[in-house]
Amino acid sequence: MKKNVLLSPSLLSADFGNLGDALKMIENGSGSLVHIDVMDGHFVPQVSYGQPVIQSVRGRSSLPFDVHLMIEKPELSIPSYIEAGADYVTFHIEATSHADLCIQLIHNAGKKAGIALCPGTPLSAVEELLPFVDLVLVMTVNPGWGGQKLIPYTVEKVRKLADIQKEKGFDFKISVDGGVNSQTLSSVLEAGTDIFVSGSAFFKGTLNWSK
Repeated sequence: MKKNVLLSPSLLSADFGNLGDALKMIENGSGSLVHIDVMDGHFVPQVSYGQPVIQSVRGRSSLPFDVHLMIEKPELSIPSYIEAGADYVTFHIEATSHADLCIQLIHNAGKKAGIALCPGTPLSAVEELLPFVDLVLVMTVNPGWGGQKLIPYTVEKVRKLADIQKEKGFDFKISVDGGVNSQTLSSVLEAGTDIFVSGSAFFKGTLNWSK
């Protein structure tokens, strides 16, 4: 049976001075979620935006917000991002020694828990957590910058994760983030992606995709 694949455009590639219009563009462009990249300048070199910006735009869209925390010690900040309006909170396994606590914090607030892996991080790093998460985000570029090219070997990681998902009967969504455009989309979809994040290609209008 064909998967119902969802598009999650990334606000990181939008005009930061006009996020309201960017959200309208996502809603009008077949987006099913809004991907919001939070960067702290430590886990990744760049800094983006935080809770006040998310809270200020929460009322401008009815779509779920998937807040992708590229920050150190996410367990300290998860409650405040939920309060700001996150529907999904996705944190990096590499950024915390308390992944199970992070998942509990998110679920106890009635929200969806996601866990992310950098390109060089093996699936074995999250194996024990797979029964408990709602989303697994496979980074197909190194986190921290938009506009990068998809790293080819990460597609095989998506394929392996999809095999585990099917074999074990897990109901988490597989999301991919980085370098997804009209040229690379077919490969990540064929590998088993449920949700794909698109930034530059979406906002430049070069993404050739429809539901």
